[in-house]
Amino acid sequence: MDETSIQGRLEALLFLFGEPVTFNKLADVLQIKVEDVGHAVAELGESLKSESRGLHLVVRDNRVQITTKPDLNPLLTSIAKEELDSNLTPASMETLAIVAYLGPCRRSLVEHIRGVNSSFILRSLMIRGLVEREPDPKRPHTFLYQVTMDFLRHMGVGGTHDLPDYDKYRDFTKLFVGEGDSAVVEVSDVGTISEEGETTNLTEDEASSL
Repeated sequence: MDETSIQGRLEALLFLFGEPVTFNKLADVLQIKVEDVGHAVAELGESLKSESRGLHLVVRDNRVQITTKPDLNPLLTSIAKEELDSNLTPASMETLAIVAYLGPCRRSLVEHIRGVNSSFILRSLMIRGLVEREPDPKRPHTFLYQVTMDFLRHMGVGGTHDLPDYDKYRDFTKLFVGEGDSAVVEVSDVGTISEEGETTNLTEDEASSL
């Protein structure tokens, strides 16, 4: 696998993950050495410095994340604010429904069901205070998404189990991913998750990382 091919695959993987990924994880997926991942990250970082590119890499403690360039923050913030000022789109409603009925769940599950990258929508829902995320106690540097107390309050229910036809739709949706899919975390595990890490809510300023 040549250097250019590795960079292309690396960029695609970082876009897909949307969150910090360890060099070891990338080495496993790409089937190359960790040192080669480091070289590829450095080369990709250099190529992204071009003014014609809108992304850049953030590297820390052998983890890397692809994000938008800081000088594009005004543009992205205006888009995020416009999104907040408007009603929920069908795509946002779809994502919110998946999180409500299958949460706590990983972003990979949401994207598996929807078939598209859902980073922007999930972050938009977090800014609105409808979705929150917590560190996954079983997978380092991974998050679990679930609806917030505000969402439940707006819906007039005491918990997700009180949502309309909760059991029916949760079981039906699981057919898409399989009964034992590890991306779906049982509600009984939420207490354990909450003890492991703090809930994360995004502010409008953090929309610059979209």
